[in-house]
Amino acid sequence: MTIATQDITGLVLAGGRGSRMGGVDKGLQNHNGVPLALHALLRLQAQVGEVMINANRNLGAYESMGVPVWPDVQGDFPGPLAGVLVGLERCETPYLVTVPCDTPNFPLDLVERLARGLHAEDAELAMAATREQGEVVAQPVFCLLKADLLEQ
Repeated sequence: MTIATQDITGLVLAGGRGSRMGGVDKGLQNHNGVPLALHALLRLQAQVGEVMINANRNLGAYESMGVPVWPDVQGDFPGPLAGVLVGLERCETPYLVTVPCDTPNFPLDLVERLARGLHAEDAELAMAATREQGEVVAQPVFCLLKADLLEQ
């Protein structure tokens, strides 16, 4: 990896209102008997130095996962960028990587791949992309960024 693991804080984004799922808290929905957010947390924890969760509801349930939980500063569920903002505000390492709570099987080398891309392009952030019907589609909730971007 081009960036030391301990220099990266991971953030699981679980602060949404779940409007496409009838308002349920997506991160607490079970997948193979385990909450989706816990799947994401465990998968991410193996790839970074520190990890935290952004959630706005059921904070006790998220806190029981054993890592810091930070709600959005703004009210009314403003979206994933609000979660990224709180992550940057709480990040104590040079880099922050974000993943959504509802994608439990993201690559085991996701952070390494994002770090390689960020380093190769001498960029301030790197995000995942998928290929759909021949088109490259950015997946911005899978993002590695320099923590000093908070100032910008």
